[in-house]
Amino acid sequence: MSTEEQSKKDLYYMQRALVEAEAAYKEGEIPVGAVVVCKDRIIARAHNLTETLNDVTAHAEMQAITMAANELGGKYLQDCTLYVTVEPCIMCAGAIGWAQLRRIVYGCPDEKRGYHEYAPKAFHPKANVTYGVMEEECPLFLGSIWLFSF
Repeated sequence: MSTEEQSKKDLYYMQRALVEAEAAYKEGEIPVGAVVVCKDRIIARAHNLTETLNDVTAHAEMQAITMAANELGGKYLQDCTLYVTVEPCIMCAGAIGWAQLRRIVYGCPDEKRGYHEYAPKAFHPKANVTYGVMEEECPLFLGSIWLFSF
């Protein structure tokens, strides 16, 4: 696949993740969305549910990983790509690594709690990371809710 074709796919799937982020925002959640893609098909869609479930682990990535594993019938997601609007935190990065996702695409960085600052080797050694896809649009849902509420 050419770089241009991959970029178009990344844009398309990140737009789907942004739909999830918007749903989270409308539900009063931290507005982060995620989708898991396997063989050019979305197999999981999720957004943060920490407030709804009263569960600090109910991040968009964690929800999407669980859904994808259930869809595929196994715990390893080696043939999958995770698209998430915001850089995963350390907890999510660990789960992404254990699920053996081979590709992670995120929109905007999380300079305060992102994995890259604290656990840059959390992902599987064969994982490829692409970042900055729709970087300008991803923080629009975050605004002051995310950046200044901690």
